[in-house]
Amino acid sequence: MRILVDAMGGDNAPHEIVLGAIQATEELGVEVTLIGRGEDILTALRGHGHNDLPKGVSVSHASQVVEMTDSPAASGKEKPDSSMAVGLRMLAAGEGDAFVSAGNTGALLAGAILTVKRIKGVKRAALAPIVPTKAGGAILIDCGANLECKPEYLLQFGTMGSLYAQKALGIKTPRVGLLNIGAEETKGPELLKEAYPLLSEAGRRGVIQFIGNIEGRDAAFGAADVIVSDGYAGNIFLKTMEGVGLFFADTLKGLFYKNALTKISALIVKDGLRAFKKTLDYTETGGSPLLGLQKPVIKAHGSSNAKAMKNAIRQARDFAAGNAIPAITESIAAFTAEDNPA
Repeated sequence: MRILVDAMGGDNAPHEIVLGAIQATEELGVEVTLIGRGEDILTALRGHGHNDLPKGVSVSHASQVVEMTDSPAASGKEKPDSSMAVGLRMLAAGEGDAFVSAGNTGALLAGAILTVKRIKGVKRAALAPIVPTKAGGAILIDCGANLECKPEYLLQFGTMGSLYAQKALGIKTPRVGLLNIGAEETKGPELLKEAYPLLSEAGRRGVIQFIGNIEGRDAAFGAADVIVSDGYAGNIFLKTMEGVGLFFADTLKGLFYKNALTKISALIVKDGLRAFKKTLDYTETGGSPLLGLQKPVIKAHGSSNAKAMKNAIRQARDFAAGNAIPAITESIAAFTAEDNPA
């Protein structure tokens, strides 16, 4: 399997991106094409002790770079030879099985929709990161790609998230919950009130396992495997969880390193603390799949280090290997046929 990687995207490009790609070829059994300014990539390779291309690594030159400050709408037109644009064209042309970028999120979303294109019938592509929960993790869809949604978008988000959980993550029957301010189906704004019966009907027909509304605190305890939300509320939920996790980890560190006695206590519980820290570490997950596209695209964290990039590549491999996209295509086609009978 060949994974296309935007070597110039992200705060730590290209050095950490290149190192993560090398680690991925060594540990994950994939081939990687690094896309970007050739000399910069070769310099990064030499910096990591490789005077020649490592086994499984190839380079595709792209002269431009989409910066984090660039306009998402204009970047495609103004920088057609960017590492991001070239990578997306290569993916669309079948020159790789998946594409990974830690670059500008808006530019990636816009470029992917224009170049890779949405699955027929999909109203909106959505970002679907895995958020940490007490049960291990849950897919949050959407987390920022679509700030304003319609009820049918949320229905599709639930369907796509459920199928991704099945095919890429191996969850046999994912529980799908609608993020809301209460469990009752009459709670929340009109968007959620109107989305609820659509998701309920999909659950009744066996398309998804819909468990109803879930509150943020229940989601954090693992009440659902797929958390459905509009991008605005989803992004707030995601960033709040990240902030609380960092705050809690920092507070624990301060408590355990306060004096000699607490340092001894830290040694006693270090394995548990290490495991807890791991659940909050974004580098363990890698990135967020863009669901609803015709081919696998992964948005890695903007500050990805080598470990995060390696895991984003792993995520891309699993996305492509799990055949989630054919399953989503078939499901959306079935919805469309029912909505538009002959």
